[in-house]
Amino acid sequence: MMREFNTLEVAVEENIAVITINRPKFLNALNTEVLRELAEAADIIDADSSIRAVILTGSGEKAFVAGADIVEMQNKNVLEGREFSSLGNKAFSKIENLKIPVIAAVNGFALGGGCELTMACDIRIASNKAKFGQPEIGLGIMPGFGGSQRLPRLVGKGIAKEILFTGEIINAERAYEIGLVNRIVDATELLVEAKKIAQTIASKSPLGVSFTKKAVNEGTNLDLERAVSLEVELFGSLFSTKDQKEGMSAFLEKRQAAFKGE
Repeated sequence: MMREFNTLEVAVEENIAVITINRPKFLNALNTEVLRELAEAADIIDADSSIRAVILTGSGEKAFVAGADIVEMQNKNVLEGREFSSLGNKAFSKIENLKIPVIAAVNGFALGGGCELTMACDIRIASNKAKFGQPEIGLGIMPGFGGSQRLPRLVGKGIAKEILFTGEIINAERAYEIGLVNRIVDATELLVEAKKIAQTIASKSPLGVSFTKKAVNEGTNLDLERAVSLEVELFGSLFSTKDQKEGMSAFLEKRQAAFKGE
């Protein structure tokens, strides 16, 4: 059962969860409460085997997440700064490591912590009005929620360093060009498109999807030999599942598979 949150709206439609960060007056800025609630929502979703995909978006038309809350950060000392960074990284790691795919539906500004949050998701769909960037350098700090690590892994070191060192804000087209987003859609179609992708994923084998996500997330941090060994292990494990039997039987019988995640 999903509880009520102060800074999030969480709705489950059939087997898809939609998380909306709901601080529109503050452009959905990430403060301690938002980060704690995101972590809690991730834990609740992870424990619910009926949910097969997640969509993460922001409320209002202006921002997905415009960044971390500067009012809260301004007077932090060294220890408090590290604690805030650790809190954000723990929350984003929970999202990144959910067994099911997470789709970021980026409806506006995704800056600083907002851009970092999109990068913790598996798939990024951008509105044509979306803007991305890591402008922390202009505040005398640096990315603290994984941006210095996930951005180079997504777009390569050279482009990542340019974005990180200049604090430049880029539009959706540039984000697509460098591989930061998967596709761009009209703002009015953003959630529709995200839900289509989520529904497609939800129709597939939950175990197959989960094991594939694990293979990609863990394998990209290994050398190729160990990564392939991980794939071999996960691939073989799926042959003990009912999903594998159902999927292959359905294919041979020319019918739609009915996967149960077993």
